[in-house]
Parts: sequence; structure tokens; C-alpha cells
Amino acid sequence: MVAGGNATLVLKEAGLKDRGVYRCLVRTSQWEHRAKVVLKVEAPVRGLSLELSRLSGYEEMKCTVRDVFPPPRVAWATEPPTFQDLRPITRMLADRRGLYTADSRLKVLKGQPDLIYICKVGTSYGGPTWTSSLRERAIAGSEGRDLTIPCFAPPYLNGPTLHWNFSNGEDPPAHILTYESRSGRGVSAPAWERHVELDGFRVPFGDGSLRLMDPERDRHQGAYSCVFSTPYNTYTERTDVAIDNPAANRSSSPQTSYWWIVGLVVAVTILALAAMLVYLKLRGNTPKASSRDPEEETELNSVKDLEGGNENSNRFDAGGNDAKLGLS
Repeated sequence: MVAGGNATLVLKEAGLKDRGVYRCLVRTSQWEHRAKVVLKVEAPVRGLSLELSRLSGYEEMKCTVRDVFPPPRVAWATEPPTFQDLRPITRMLADRRGLYTADSRLKVLKGQPDLIYICKVGTSYGGPTWTSSLRERAIAGSEGRDLTIPCFAPPYLNGPTLHWNFSNGEDPPAHILTYESRSGRGVSAPAWERHVELDGFRVPFGDGSLRLMDPERDRHQGAYSCVFSTPYNTYTERTDVAIDNPAANRSSSPQTSYWWIVGLVVAVTILALAAMLVYLKLRGNTPKASSRDPEEETELNSVKDLEGGNENSNRFDAGGNDAKLGLS
């Protein structure tokens, strides 16, 4: 009560419009008191999301924080640090209440697939800095064979809570299990109890790897998300798991071999036809051999030789006669 010396002003459901300077004046017959109060209204960061987006035609990390005042400050980093310049694009949008939504995007660096991308958000009014980290990977397994999906928390997270989720790309993400490092208690979803196993002794040391037992391709192929979280920090490893069916591969292999054999036979046939055509063409260009009998050909050659010899002999004799006639 003012009469009792309490001149406190109470603002109910304070909003951004109540920001400003408030002055209080208390005066009596004996003294006067003046006070000035600067009122700052803050909408603190209550959550931070970080995800991989491909909507722009290329891969980029998207960091989003909503309903914040004053405008937040966004910074990016990688683990391990990279020598390449990080050039994020950050947009600030204010709604009709004056609250800001920050949308910051960073292109995924090429040639460095194992990087951890870290988005940090703070405000000019101080307070805690929120951090969200994301790592993407892909592994493959076989149907019916146990598979370990790795997940390791960064060292700066102390006593985190672990969440595992699953998404097949069609249905909403399904909860697999939750583990509290401080209490040492874990809770699995009934549908996953017989298919997953977690080593609770390793989780406090940052190893939240999940063992997937007897996986089935239709039920367990998809994206697994491991999330370590503390009040102001989250670390996520998202793993795309592909599960093949060895039995189906074996059943399709004879058919595949059959088509290879058919292709080989066709190729050999074509080569044989081509060789035959080349042979026939070359044979058509060679002179035709005599169709006479070899003995007949020998006989004719002998006759020709004799006739040629007689002709020469006659010519010699004629010349001799001429010579004789000339002498007489």
C-alpha cells in the first residue's frame, strides 16, 4: 500500500509495448523521493532446431529459432574446425507482436562428409547461449544380422538425456527409447523392445550407440536420429540405414547369370558372322584357280615346251640353209 510506503507498480501480462522508462515520485511534507526504472522486455530463446535441407537444389544446414526478442545473434562453427570460410545467410523476420524469427542457412562443405555443424544463438540482453549440433551419416546392413548404429556425444555435454527416434520417410517419426544419464533409467517403446539394445553403462561417457537386433527391411530401413540434450544444448546424429535382403539377391542371381549367357552367345554369333563376311569378301577378290586336272595341266605344259623347241630349231635350220645358199 502506498500509505505504508510501498509504491510498487505491477504490470500484468507485460508485452513489448510496455518497454521504456518508468519514473516514480514520492513526496511528503518533509521529503521527496524520485526513482527511474528502465524496463526491458525479453522473449528468450526457448528452442532451437537444426536440420539438413535440400529444397534449394543443394544441401544446406538450416538453423531456426522462433518468437525471440530482441533479434537473436546467430553464429556457425564446425567440428573439427575447417579452413574454409563459412558464409551463412541469415534472415530476421518480425511478426505483428514484434517477435523475431531467425532463419540461418549454411551450405554443406564439399569433400568433408564427416563434419559436425554447430549453430549458436544468443541475444544482446545476455543470458545463456543455445547450441545445436548435427552430423549426418549413412550405413548399410543385412536383414537378419545385428547392426550397431553409432552415436557419440561431444565432450562438452555433461549428464545429457538420450533420445532415439526412427522415420521411414512416410509416417511421423516414431520414438524408440529414452535414457536418463543421471538417473540411469531407460524406457523403450513396446514396438522396439525386442529389436534394440542400449549399453546403459556407456551412455554417461558419451556412447549412445544403438544395437539393432534381427532387423527387417520393411520395418527397420530408414533414418535413425540420436539426440543428446541438456537444458541449452542438443547434439544430433542422423543415420540413414539401408538394409538389404541376401535371400532376394541370391534368388535374382541365376536370372542375372542367364541374361549374361544370352548376351555372350549373341555377341559370339555376331562376331562369327562378321568374320565369315570378311572371309567371303577376301575370297571373291582372289583370281580363280584353273579347273583343269593337274596331270592334264602338266601334259599341256610339256607339249607347249616341245612346240617351242621345234619352232626354234626350224628357225635355226632355216637360217643355216640360208647361210649355205649364200655361200654357194
